Amino acid sequence: MEIVYAAAEMVPFAKVGGLGDVAGALTAVLARRRHRVTAFLPLYPSVRRHWTDLAPEEATRISIRIAGAAREARVWRARVPGTEVALCLVENDGYFDRPNPYIDPKTSKDWPDNAERFTFFSRAILETCLALGWTPDVFHLNDYQVALVPVLLREEHRDDALRRCATVLSIHNLGYQGIFPDETGSPTPGALVRDLGLAPRLIEPLGPLEYYGRLNFTKAGLIYADLITTVSPTYAREIQTAEFGSGLDGVLRDRSDRVIGILNGIDIDVWDPARDSLIPHPYGPSDFPGKAENKRRLLEAMHLPAHPDLPIVGIISRLVDQKGFDLLAEIADELLAAGGLRLVVLGSGMPKYEQWIRDLARSYPQHCACSLTFDDPLAHLIEAGADYFLMPSRYEPCGLNQMYSMRYGTIPIVRATGGLADTVEEFDPRTGRGSGFVFREYEPEALSAAIDRALALYPKTRARRALVTRIMKLDFSWDRAAQTYERAYARVVAERRGA
Repeated sequence: MEIVYAAAEMVPFAKVGGLGDVAGALTAVLARRRHRVTAFLPLYPSVRRHWTDLAPEEATRISIRIAGAAREARVWRARVPGTEVALCLVENDGYFDRPNPYIDPKTSKDWPDNAERFTFFSRAILETCLALGWTPDVFHLNDYQVALVPVLLREEHRDDALRRCATVLSIHNLGYQGIFPDETGSPTPGALVRDLGLAPRLIEPLGPLEYYGRLNFTKAGLIYADLITTVSPTYAREIQTAEFGSGLDGVLRDRSDRVIGILNGIDIDVWDPARDSLIPHPYGPSDFPGKAENKRRLLEAMHLPAHPDLPIVGIISRLVDQKGFDLLAEIADELLAAGGLRLVVLGSGMPKYEQWIRDLARSYPQHCACSLTFDDPLAHLIEAGADYFLMPSRYEPCGLNQMYSMRYGTIPIVRATGGLADTVEEFDPRTGRGSGFVFREYEPEALSAAIDRALALYPKTRARRALVTRIMKLDFSWDRAAQTYERAYARVVAERRGA
């Protein structure tokens, strides 16, 4: 198939969250499976740092009328190094020459013109296809930044060559919907619609874009897309409930026959303990001395006492409410005061949690250490050196670290939500079945009980090693997910061609 894959971030060029990982990995796997894949990405400063490797071809110039003026884009064609993925980089310095794709680092708030920026990007995708004579089988769109593409396709391109192209909209985190005007002071809904060049009827009461008197890009995309995917089967069900639907559960229930969950994969070449150049001692499923040596080096790196007899619980995460740090804060003192484990935390986020983990490390310097930054080598070392990995998330659309952890023989402790519920099964000490330790109720007591069950396994060396060996062999590769996406594409393409 000919697939256009559009996202606002993509590794190795731009990454803010898991979307960047998915965009980089899934496109590469689809291309390896002989599909013709073209990825669209804004031309950020971080992309220019790869300019020599990209060796872009001469750009295609397109003009888009937006905010009362004709604004030009140059679309550079290149190829993602080491893959067969074609790349279209949309250049407009006024919109994309910024240090962060979504927020102003000076204010920590969204850029005030995000609605305009990403409408421009969405139009550029479609106009580029027309200019180059491309009629892809399917547009695969990701999150609110390109959620208007299905709307534009059906409203503005119903009479041109793109009219029969199918659309798939993937939701990576429904908490981010593209709701405008927002707190940054963007124009009123009516003015925005005029500036964006959208039909006013789209924001009439109960219209596709209208959301409590504002515009909601995701809502419109959910209504117009041929198929809606999420990043795990459980999350696909959860977002159709009031608890997890973030105000769009009714829209999703109305289209429930069009909502499917496809579990993300992981890059098994980057996350491979046997070949990982970022860890001091690569190792395999039965190489317990190799993992123990990484544990020793992790203790050194975090300046913790070199006593390998205590289990290490690792965390790599954004320090935000979603990730369950309010639960952990309730029980952390009791856990560390008991002296039965060490806690290692890597990440950054809300100031209240950054201060909390600093204070915790100062209070328990023999048992707790933190690094409040992004450090990829340290992330790999934590996966390789920790005994357990903790993810007590309030909600988790998919989660990748629990899969990284199992590949590295680090036993996950998770809450049964979203992708965590789909990837981790409670360990049964009687049968030896299961892959980690799971709790359901979002309560400190439930989290504490799960950690207690995990710690009870630690001295049972034979059972623990059998579990480690088994989880290291589980298949979380992208090939499995790619096959499911192929079936999804085939479904909507067949429907569109029969329309």
